Amino acid sequence: MKKTQRIDMVQRVVDDHERQRAEALAVCERQVSEAQARLQELEGYRSAYMQEFARRAQTGLNGAGVREYQVFLCRLDEALQHQARIVTQAETARSTELENWRGAARRAAAVETVAEHWRAEERRVQERRDQNETDERSQQSWSRRSSLRVP
Repeated sequence: MKKTQRIDMVQRVVDDHERQRAEALAVCERQVSEAQARLQELEGYRSAYMQEFARRAQTGLNGAGVREYQVFLCRLDEALQHQARIVTQAETARSTELENWRGAARRAAAVETVAEHWRAEERRVQERRDQNETDERSQQSWSRRSSLRVP
């Protein structure tokens, strides 16, 4: 097996690994986006709920109504904190996957550089071999013609 065939096999494996890392990074990106969207949704819901609470407080609320709003706001704040943690975890996972992908991309680029070098070297060797064969045939042809001319 030629060196270039061996490096081509290695390159396929490294490229596949890089592609897998890129796909994992895309999954993490999607998870971050979804988690951030959910957090914004909860924040918007809390803001709307607070505005409704303020409006209803101006018109008058009884003690039970105030407690219900407070309990609900407390639960909503807990949900916001939980979702903020999810966003942080998703961003951490994305950062890890980004570094994994960058490492895989660097390895793939390095293998590609070596592969190109080996292919160029193989082409030069083949070109020299072809040139030598051409020179040899030319020399043989010249020798045959010269031997036929000698009286």
